[in-house]
Amino acid sequence: MGTGTSKNSSSSSHGGEEREDQAGGQLYVSLKMENHKLKGKQLIPHIFGSAPIVGSWDSSNSLSMERESTSMWELSFVVPPNHEILDFKFLLKPKYTSTPCIVEEGPNRILTGGTLQGDARLALFRLSADDVLECQVFIKADRVSPFDLAASWRAYRENLQPSTVRGIPDISISSAPETGAENGSSASLELDLEHYVVPSPVANSGPIYTANLAETPRSMASSGGSIGSSPHASRSGDVSNDTTAAIKDMEVSVPDPSKVYSHAGVVKSKSVGALSSLQKQESQKNIFVDRGVGSPRLAKSPSASLFTTDLKLDSERKNAIPAAAGAVAAAAVADQMLGPKEDRHLAIVLVGLPARGKTFTAAKLTRYLRWLGHDTKHFNVGKYRRLKLGTNQLSADFFRGDNPEGLEARNEVAALAMEDMIAWMQEGGQVGIFDATNSTRQRRNMLMKMAEGRCKIIFLETICNDERIIERNIRLKVQQSPDYAEETDFEAGCRDFRNRLANYEKAYEPVEEGSYIKMIDMVSGHGGQIQVNNISGYLPGRIVFFLVNTHLRPRPILLTRHGESLDNVRGRIGGDSVLSDAGEVYAKKLANFVEKRLKSERAASIWTSTLQRSILTANHIVGFPKIQWRSLDEINAGVCDGMTYGEVKKNMPEEYESRKKDKLRYRYPRGESYLDVIQRLEPVIIELERQRAPVVVVSHQAVLRALYAYFADRPLKEIPDFEVPLHTIIEIQMGVSGVQEKRYKLMD
Repeated sequence: MGTGTSKNSSSSSHGGEEREDQAGGQLYVSLKMENHKLKGKQLIPHIFGSAPIVGSWDSSNSLSMERESTSMWELSFVVPPNHEILDFKFLLKPKYTSTPCIVEEGPNRILTGGTLQGDARLALFRLSADDVLECQVFIKADRVSPFDLAASWRAYRENLQPSTVRGIPDISISSAPETGAENGSSASLELDLEHYVVPSPVANSGPIYTANLAETPRSMASSGGSIGSSPHASRSGDVSNDTTAAIKDMEVSVPDPSKVYSHAGVVKSKSVGALSSLQKQESQKNIFVDRGVGSPRLAKSPSASLFTTDLKLDSERKNAIPAAAGAVAAAAVADQMLGPKEDRHLAIVLVGLPARGKTFTAAKLTRYLRWLGHDTKHFNVGKYRRLKLGTNQLSADFFRGDNPEGLEARNEVAALAMEDMIAWMQEGGQVGIFDATNSTRQRRNMLMKMAEGRCKIIFLETICNDERIIERNIRLKVQQSPDYAEETDFEAGCRDFRNRLANYEKAYEPVEEGSYIKMIDMVSGHGGQIQVNNISGYLPGRIVFFLVNTHLRPRPILLTRHGESLDNVRGRIGGDSVLSDAGEVYAKKLANFVEKRLKSERAASIWTSTLQRSILTANHIVGFPKIQWRSLDEINAGVCDGMTYGEVKKNMPEEYESRKKDKLRYRYPRGESYLDVIQRLEPVIIELERQRAPVVVVSHQAVLRALYAYFADRPLKEIPDFEVPLHTIIEIQMGVSGVQEKRYKLMD
C-alpha cells in the first residue's frame, strides 16, 4: 500500500480551447489516511490549504476527516474551477484538548488540475523529539461534470442518515443475549427449520459422485454414447480379443523413464512454524503464502531450475483472455506475451493412490480457476474407463500391475483422455485437470511425451497416511461409485476396493520428475506438508496458494443478504442506510435461526461487510465472533450511488444501456464491475476454504451472487442474474461428497 493518485488525462493540457470545455467541470478530490495508532492517540486528521473550502491556511477552519474504519480516515470535497491549483497539508488535532495541532512535515502537497505534483510520500507527524508518526496517504482527483455532482449530492441529501454503527470494532463478540431479541412473536421461528426450506434454482439436493461431473469422451459425446456395461469386459480382469486388438492399434509409446526426466531433490517441511526464509526472499519468482493457524508450511526444492522460466516473446499467441479483471487479466496478458510456447496451456496431472481425495481436489481446483475467469475443464480417467469398458464388471484383478491386458486397457483410456484434453486446449482451453492415479513413472512419462510442445504439465500428488480418512473414503467410494452400483453386498464391495488399492500400492512410484506439487496429509485441515518443485508463473502460484488453504473437512457456510433497508424500500442503489421495520424483524429471525442451526458449533463465526445495514442485521446474533470485511461491501455504484435505476435511465441513458448490454463487465462511473467484485472477493474465498468451522456471511446482493457462483460452479456470465432474494438463507454444505445447497426463506 502507498500513496496513489488518479487524474483526468485531459486536465494537464494548457490549450485555451480545452480550458473552455472544462470551464463547467469541477475537481472532485478524495483523500484517505491510514494508521492503526491514531485511535489510541485520540488525534483527528484534518486538511487545510490554499482554497477557502479547506480553510485558506487557517488551521481553525480546517476540514475534519471522517473515520471510515478503525484505521482509515476519509474526506472528499469539490474544488471550484477558479482554484485549479490547490496547496494543502494534513494536520492532526487533539480530540479533547486545546493543545496546538500537529502539521505534517515536508513541503506542501500541490494538486494542479487534478494532478499531484512531486513524488508521492507518507504523511509524517512529529509528536515529540523522538516520536514520529507515519501515515499512509491515498489521494485521488477527478474532474466531474456539474450534473454528476448535482445528482450525487441530491441522492446523498435525500437519504442521509447518521451511521449507527460507527465505532464498532472490526472484530467483536456479543456474549450475552439482548433483552427481547427473540421474545417477539413476529421474530420467532418454528422448532423444525425444515419448515422454511424452499426449492433451490440449482437442482443438487443430494450427493453427487464428483467424477460424473467431469468431461465426457469426445467420441462418445458426439455419438450420444452412455454409461453402460461393455460386452467385452469380464469380472476376471481380462479383456476380449476385439478390445485387445483395438488397444494395440493405438500403440501407446512409453519411453524409458531413466532417459527422459531426471530426479530433483526435495526439501521437506514437517510442522507449522514462523515464516521461513524461503518466504522472505525478494525474488519475484517466489510464492508468498499466508500460513494461518493450522495451515501447512511451504517447502520447495533447491533445484537450480526452481521458479525459473525461459522468457521469450511469442507474437502468435492466440489464447483467449479470461473473463476477468485486475491481477488475473494482467497475468493472462503476461502469460501470453512471455514464456515457452507450451506454457500457454497448463495441465494439472493428479497422482496418488485410490481413496486419497484426488477427484475431490480436482473438482475444487476446477471450480476455483473457473471462478477466477480461466477456461478450465476436469478430465477423469475413471469416467473414461467406465464409458469404454463398462461399469460393475471389473474386479480388483483388472488393476494388478502384472496383468498386461488390464494395464494396456488402462493406458488406452488414459491416452484417450489426454488426447481429448490436449485437443480442447488447442481449441482455446487454458487449464486441464487430468484426474487419475498415474501411479507409475511409466504412465507419467507417457503423458509427458504426449504433452511435449503442446502444454506444460504440473504433477499434483496427494498423499494421505491417516488410516481413518482412507477407510472413510473407501466406504464413500463403494457407496457412490458406479463401479459398485450393482454390488448388493456393501462389505464385499469394500473388500474388493481394498484389494484394488493393494494392487496399486505394489506398483506405486512417488513423483520425483518434472514440475510437481505434493500435498501430504492435507485433507484433514490440521496442517500437513506441501512440497513444491520447479513451479513458476502467476497461475501456478495461485494454484499452490489455493491448495495450501484447502481441505476436505465438512462444514456449512450460510449466505444471506442483510435485512431490508430503507434504500431497498426506496429502490435506491447502494447507500449506507439503516434497516426498515421488516429488516429489523429479519435480523431477529436470523439470530434465532443461527442459534438453532449452529447450536452445537460454537467455533462458528459471523462475517459482515462494513456497511451498517449488514452490521445491524447481525446485531442480534450472540455468542459468536463477528468480523467485518471491507471485501464484503456491496458493489461500488460510483456516481450512481443513491440513485434509482429509473433516474439512471432518465439522466444517464448511455450508462443505463451499457449496463444492460453487459452487466458482468459494466463498470459504474468511478465505481466497480462484477469482475472487480470477484477480484476483491478472492481472499474471502481462500479464507472460506481454509475455515474448518461454519461461517455465516451477511453481505449484499452483488457480492453474494459472486460467492454463490463459486460454490455452485456456475459460469461467470450468469452471475448478474442469480436470484439472491432478501430474507433468505442459502446454506452451502462443503464436504467429501461435493457441494450441496439448501435454501431457507424466513419471511417474505
